[in-house]
This record gives sequence, structure tokens and C-alpha cells, in this order.
Amino acid sequence: MSLSVDFMGIKLKNPIIVAASPLTGNGNMIKKAIQAGAGAVVTQTIANEVRKNVRPRIAANFYGMQNIELYSNLTLEEWEREIYDVKEKGAVVIANILAHTPSEMAYIANKVERFGVDAIELGISIPHGEGVELLISDKKRLYNLTKTVVDSVEIPVMVKFSPNVSNLTALAKTVEEAGASAISAIDAIRSILEVDIDKAKAILPTYGGYSGEGIRPIALAAVANIAQAVKIPVSGIGGIDNYKNVIEFMMLGASTVQICTSLMKNGYDKIEEILIELERWLGEKGYSSLEDIRGQALDSLKSFEEIPIEPYTVKMKSQCSGDNCTKCLKSCIYDAISIRNNRIAIDDSKCTGCGLCVSLCKKEILYLDW
Repeated sequence: MSLSVDFMGIKLKNPIIVAASPLTGNGNMIKKAIQAGAGAVVTQTIANEVRKNVRPRIAANFYGMQNIELYSNLTLEEWEREIYDVKEKGAVVIANILAHTPSEMAYIANKVERFGVDAIELGISIPHGEGVELLISDKKRLYNLTKTVVDSVEIPVMVKFSPNVSNLTALAKTVEEAGASAISAIDAIRSILEVDIDKAKAILPTYGGYSGEGIRPIALAAVANIAQAVKIPVSGIGGIDNYKNVIEFMMLGASTVQICTSLMKNGYDKIEEILIELERWLGEKGYSSLEDIRGQALDSLKSFEEIPIEPYTVKMKSQCSGDNCTKCLKSCIYDAISIRNNRIAIDDSKCTGCGLCVSLCKKEILYLDW
């Protein structure tokens, strides 16, 4: 069993990449990620401008995390030593870079290439601060930016996508035509995590990027869209917390995945835990490599016109008294579920086969059939 993958022509020992984030803000932090087993690391965003970090700048809830840290507080020149130290340890390093013009982006790209990074990620979809959202939503500007960087370096260039665009497929094709080697998706989502209603103030003092499990459904859809539109590889980002999430992204076309929030909330041990469970699952299912599962689920996605209207209704594998759980009863807006003789009962004549109760049934007693 091998978890190795070929990504943008770079051999990775496994598909887990630590995403650009506060976790990758200097060489020592990157070393921790590599020592924990990550296949590669993306640096925190490197820019020409350096800003001091505000305090506080990170807050979390059950579903994810808001972060208002803009980018690295190391200068471009300071990154040379940080990258050199990490590369001495044999790490695969991708530099996430940010600039506002094609020439500035190419300048930074050329610099970090000379520092020894293996690839570049264009961090042009940052959801907070002053933002550069026009770059990611304007096809012409995006093409020119990507093309300029690609032509200025000899290492692979990946473009990081925002979910806050309406023409995702067209933009993916644009960066492919411009020569990008891969697309990463999705960046964090512009957010306000929470308001303290007693103080009448947001818990963080500005808009930030929301990441974590709460954005995973959006990320999965974006990855599938991109994978269906282009031939270059995709690195899936957004709410990856366990081996199942890795498989989901890969079955929807991702070649690698990037993790941040789960590591920040749970520690680096998460990487080893995910890799062990991923290898176990692949072995149990008889797969010899990750390439065997990549894109497997894409064929299950259809347009509305292609979906057959089947007479599905909810069935039960066994009887259920509803003790300690009546989610199915409370959630059925069609009044098809009731309790009769202290047992959950289904009225086929009222059930429309929507499937909500099935997804809410933690006992896995309910299923759809006809």
C-alpha cells in the first residue's frame, strides 16, 4: 500500500499538505508540520509588505474558525533563510505569495524560486483585509497574472481559488490556459464569526476568513466543479478533519488535500491519525493506491434533467421506539412519520422521498427504497 502521489510533477510521500496559515509562518513551524508526517507544506502568505499581527486575531466555534491574520510578518529576504533551513531537511515547500500586479507577483515568484521552493501558490483570493477579489473574478486579469508568473519561473504554479465567484468553471479554464500546473480550492470565506450581544460588538474587530468543517460542503462542490472543467490537478481545501474527508475530496477529483483548521484546533497528531486510517481503509477496500479512488464519485453527479424521478419512500431496517431521539418525527414536514403503539411508523402515502429523515437518523435505521 502506497499513499504517495504525483502532484504537479512533484513526488509527495502522501497527499496531506499543511495549508498556508499561521501554522506555516516560519521555518520552525514548517519543520513541525513535516516531522508530523505532512507530504508538503505551503508557507504562510509571503508579500512585499510586512504588517504586525493584531491581537486578538483568531477565534473558533464548533464548526470552524475565523482568522484575521493577513499574511506573513517576515520580510521577503527573511524567508530566504527560513526556506533554506527547511529544504535542508528534505521538505517539499510551496510558497504562497500575494501581490496586486502581475509584475510584482512575478518579482516575488522569481525571488522565492531562487530561495529553493518546489512550487508556488498564488494567494489571490484572500477574504479579508483590503482584499484582492477582483483578481480572482476577472478572467482577463486572472489570465494575465497567472501567465506572467508562469513565464517568469521554471517551477510549477498553482492558483488558489475563492468560493465567492459565480463563474468558477470559466476561471478554472482560464488559469489552465494561462499555464498553471494546478488549482487549490477553496480559500477561507469572508466572515464575522460571532457578535457579543451584551457588549454589542463583534468578537474580532474586522472581517476575516472562515475555515473548518462548516465550509466543507462548499469546498467539495468547488473541487468537483473544477475537476470536471480542467485537466490540471486540484488540491482540495476546506474542513478536512479525518480520513473520510480526504477520501471525499479525492473521489470528487482532488489529487491532494490541504489542512489547517483541524491541526490548529487539535494539534499535529491529527496528520498521523488521518494517514493511519486512510491506509487502513484503502487496504480494507482492496485499493493499491490513491489514484484508484481519484474522481470515482464524479460520475454520480448529474444535471437536474438527468436525474430519474424514482418513487422512493422511507423504509425501516428494524423497529424503533424513538427513545432519546425523535429527529425523524420532528423533521418530517410532510407528516409522513408518526408514533403508533410506541413505535415509529411511516405513512407511504404521505412520504415524498425527500431523504431528510434518513440523513438525520443516527441509528441508521431509515433508508430510501421503492
